Amino acid sequence: MSPYQIKMNIPNHLPNNVNHLIQAYRVAPWRVQRQWIGNALLLVLVLAMVAALYLHVTSRTAIAGREIQDLTEAIASSRQVSSDLQTQLAGLTSAVSMETRARAMGYRPVEPEELEYLAVPGYVAQDAVDLSSSAQPQLSVLTIPPEYNQSLLDWVDDRIVSARRFQ
Repeated sequence: MSPYQIKMNIPNHLPNNVNHLIQAYRVAPWRVQRQWIGNALLLVLVLAMVAALYLHVTSRTAIAGREIQDLTEAIASSRQVSSDLQTQLAGLTSAVSMETRARAMGYRPVEPEELEYLAVPGYVAQDAVDLSSSAQPQLSVLTIPPEYNQSLLDWVDDRIVSARRFQ
């Protein structure tokens, strides 16, 4: 028995392939070191890839968040411009403003004796439209079909009663 086999408690009855492999690692310890270094580098590479993926996802999320902020600011700005334009339109179409501009263009209010009404044969006047809030239809129990007023227990009870009638 060799001193190496005694130290490592390697049995002598192993096949020659295994004995040869063990002998090769004993003679060249740099192979084990190279395996450890390779495994460590592989681990570093995997960690670097995970970190790169994390940074990529994080940067894309930050870019998307910034785009959302920009679009939100653009929407707020557009709403402000729209509100300003509506205010200007309301001022231009107010009764006082319209009357002032009409008088500046030479128009004047009509006098009652200047009015002339024409009767058009065959014309039927439309009914007046009532825009008051009380004219809106209200849903009531009577307008909802009875199928929708029945609970699940009532429906099951009806089915049981109708099944008993047919027996």
